[in-house]
Amino acid sequence: MIELGRFFIWLALAVSGYGVAAFILGLRNLNGRLIKSGRAATVVFAAAIAAASAVLVDRLLASDFSLEYVAMNTSRSLPTLYKISAFWAHNAGSLLLWTLVLAFFTALVALARYKENEGAAMTPHVLAILLGIGFFFTYLLAVVAPPFVRLPSPPVDGQGLNPLLQNPGMIIHPTTQYLGYAGFAVPFAFAMAALILRRPDDLWLRITRRWTLVTWLFLSIGMIFGQWAYVELGWGGYWGWDPVENASLMPWLTGTAFLHSVMIQERRGMLKVWNVALIVVTFALTLFGTFLTRSGVLASVHAFGDSALGAYFIGFIAVVVFASVWLILRRLPLLKEEHQFEGLLSKESSFLANNLVLIGGAFTVLWGTIFQLLSEAFTGNKVSVSAPYYNRVMVPIGILLVVLVGVCPLIAWRKASFANLRRNFLYPAAAAVAYAVGAFIYGIRSPGALLAYTFSVFVTATIALEVIRGVRARMHMTGENALVALPRMLVKSRRRYGGYLVHLSVIVMIVAIAGSHAFQIDQTKSIMPGEAIDIGRYQLVYKNLSERDEGYRDVVFADLQVFEKGKPIGVLRPSKDFYPNQENPSTEVAVKGGLREDLYVILAGWEKDGRPTVFKTLVNPLVAWIWIGEYLLVAGTLFAAWPDRRRLAGRLG
Repeated sequence: MIELGRFFIWLALAVSGYGVAAFILGLRNLNGRLIKSGRAATVVFAAAIAAASAVLVDRLLASDFSLEYVAMNTSRSLPTLYKISAFWAHNAGSLLLWTLVLAFFTALVALARYKENEGAAMTPHVLAILLGIGFFFTYLLAVVAPPFVRLPSPPVDGQGLNPLLQNPGMIIHPTTQYLGYAGFAVPFAFAMAALILRRPDDLWLRITRRWTLVTWLFLSIGMIFGQWAYVELGWGGYWGWDPVENASLMPWLTGTAFLHSVMIQERRGMLKVWNVALIVVTFALTLFGTFLTRSGVLASVHAFGDSALGAYFIGFIAVVVFASVWLILRRLPLLKEEHQFEGLLSKESSFLANNLVLIGGAFTVLWGTIFQLLSEAFTGNKVSVSAPYYNRVMVPIGILLVVLVGVCPLIAWRKASFANLRRNFLYPAAAAVAYAVGAFIYGIRSPGALLAYTFSVFVTATIALEVIRGVRARMHMTGENALVALPRMLVKSRRRYGGYLVHLSVIVMIVAIAGSHAFQIDQTKSIMPGEAIDIGRYQLVYKNLSERDEGYRDVVFADLQVFEKGKPIGVLRPSKDFYPNQENPSTEVAVKGGLREDLYVILAGWEKDGRPTVFKTLVNPLVAWIWIGEYLLVAGTLFAAWPDRRRLAGRLG
């Protein structure tokens, strides 16, 4: 089986290389047979990668410790679910997953049927580019980080899976994140194909609109399920500005900017160069994120650390960026703007401002992420940037972004008049000011929280006002009542109102993040059994410390009876888990969650001689609303991307 898996990897490498050559020669010589064979090669490439993946999963489930990858990442006692997730637990497997997703998307493009005026001429160029990317990843799998390496002396048992990865969130988090990473290769390939064919109009944008939206959704879901760190790492937070967290955030920010700016090109024929550059940057950042995870150049709980891959990724990123910039420069005369900005106060200007803020955020995160690399390169000392830097810079950027979220959808195209501004923003602004005064009187003094809440009220009011006006207009035109007019209006304009729901989800998350940072209570205390910890509205009475054997791990846990304002509400059981072959135990936190706040308890330490046990306790306000906002984001994106049945004619766009 191991040799079979290795065969499929080399088959995929040969087929992807052949496919690229077939497309290039077929297009150059107008040879339809070669182009057809190149299209077939994409399907064979996908099938070979899928077969190699199936072999690896089979060996993981069989606990075949003669395979080095299985011995490194599983053990006999590891639950079946985590044996499957070990597929992407280390470099070779995660690269295979990345390639599998890319191969699947490439096959979808190859099997799609486009009309001649809807992208059929682009498809061979797109497939050649996607197969070229696939060839690079498959080469890494075949030569640099092969998943099918046989051990000369198989061990009796494996080393087991990293305890930090033994969480249900880590099953969904990597898969959806790679769907997002690899998915951005498709709009990138269409953009490059459009430039090659000298067709830099908005056709490639229309074809890839849903590709981009769904890809962005997968990347969003990947970030959402990164919340496993909230309950797994035992540090009390949900986002720590970890380098690999940042690696996901950067393409998400630039991808968000791209999704907004394409609307200007579609509507007004503007920002053509900007949009092509944005998709190039977004795809390059997905490669950069993959590089950070696998190169070992930065310390991270998410990183695998294999310096052999770093040079390959840096070289490939350089090739992608250089070739893209060269092609853009060659096609600059064709990328002329059809219209110019006519006013500072206009939808075009507000969308551009939105883009600049998002790009500024991405650059801020990029600078903080690579600062350690730059400092080591120029000074010989590793100087890393911590959370205060990001918070100090990103909080103003976030607040400005919230304001633009409220302004962009409602301001007029071309040039906004005073009447337009007054009609759309007078009531939302008045509501925001009234809230700010009331909140200050009520006792909210944190500047960041007060600004975030005030502008969130402004955005919510603008969305509500727009929906109310839309319903009234439809009622006037059709005679429908409000209960009928509302859902029909939403379905008729899915893209628009799905976008509003996404904006509302961002507001929900901003409010929750601001509240959790401004009003968090943090306490560390050493107590003996029978003693209590008082924190906020809660009292935790320490009962005892115990130990149990779960077969594949030993667990030391504490029982704490929880009271809220004197009323018992349950028991929390934080623990430390000891795994074989792991030097340090992993932390399993205990969380009593609710819509208002989370009570978060960590077993920080203990002694065997009867000394006090140390607990770290936190009250994290509004954290549940971060997750609720993220699920609203998923719902809004799905609603916006859901295709009209009348337009489903075998197209991807």
